[in-house]
Amino acid sequence: MPRRSGSSITAPERYMYLGEIVEPVSKTRIEDPTRYEEAVTDVDSCLWQTAMKAEMESMYSNQVWDLVDLPPNVRPIGCKWIYKRKRNSEGLVEAYKARLVAKGYSQREGIDYEETFSLVAMIKSFRILLSIAAHLDYEI
Repeated sequence: MPRRSGSSITAPERYMYLGEIVEPVSKTRIEDPTRYEEAVTDVDSCLWQTAMKAEMESMYSNQVWDLVDLPPNVRPIGCKWIYKRKRNSEGLVEAYKARLVAKGYSQREGIDYEETFSLVAMIKSFRILLSIAAHLDYEI
């Protein structure tokens, strides 16, 4: 049977509270809307509508989608507005953000999409390419 001491192990004081975020909670803090109907009836409805208009203009200017006719016997994938009040360190609202997202959970592989691709660039890959380019330039 191993012998155990009665002392407890504690982390040094310098490591206390690292990684913890303390945010003061106000009693008057208003929750963000979860649906479009809540946003347009919210006390800040004009600010939410401005944020939605800015999101639509951003999508239009970035040419996010192409408008096409719906093929027969195809059910369109829905979309949803996500609302978020961006706050500063004092808890005051700095900006109102609205994002239009697709309900991707309703898609079925092979029917709604064939494959997914997410462009990911790692810094290692760039370093390798730059070293190859520098080496080829050096030999020429």
